[in-house]
Amino acid sequence: MVTAGDFRNGLTFEMDGNVMQVIEFQHVKPGKGAAFVRTKMRNLITGAVVEQAFNPTAKFPAAQVERKDMQYSYADGDLYYFMDMETYDQVPLNSSQLPDAFKFVKEGDMCRLVSYKGNVFSVEPPTFVELEITKAEPGVRGNTATNVTKIAKVETGAEIKVPMFINEGDVIRIDTRTGEYLERV
Repeated sequence: MVTAGDFRNGLTFEMDGNVMQVIEFQHVKPGKGAAFVRTKMRNLITGAVVEQAFNPTAKFPAAQVERKDMQYSYADGDLYYFMDMETYDQVPLNSSQLPDAFKFVKEGDMCRLVSYKGNVFSVEPPTFVELEITKAEPGVRGNTATNVTKIAKVETGAEIKVPMFINEGDVIRIDTRTGEYLERV
């Protein structure tokens, strides 16, 4: 059991049948009245963020969220298969369980699957990926104004804004959290 007075950033607990993670917390001791804990927390299943105040003695069951690195194997229709590299078990996930950043993941990349009581509810792709440009318009000489970009397609089929000097066949590094071009590799 976890009390509200023990809250720390990143702590996970169960509340009303939901798995919650503390984002921010603040112990408040007003001059008049009882102390309380003002908490900002995220529902790990739905992603919703809520703010709520708790009595510091309020108790909640602790929630053990498991994160496991698995390799993305292949897609078959709406199902995406991930393989545990230790046991070689395959876990199929529906496309609705995948984040938008998954469009930068290619077969063979390692992802982190987040589960609670054996049910996978989230996939964390690698933070940085290196992908080859498969389609890009050639840069035009004289088009050298600051921060001029063009749209290019990478090997996974995703489109990204890149600088004018990037050409087809170049390998670039992408930040999957923002979907932005970082550098040419």
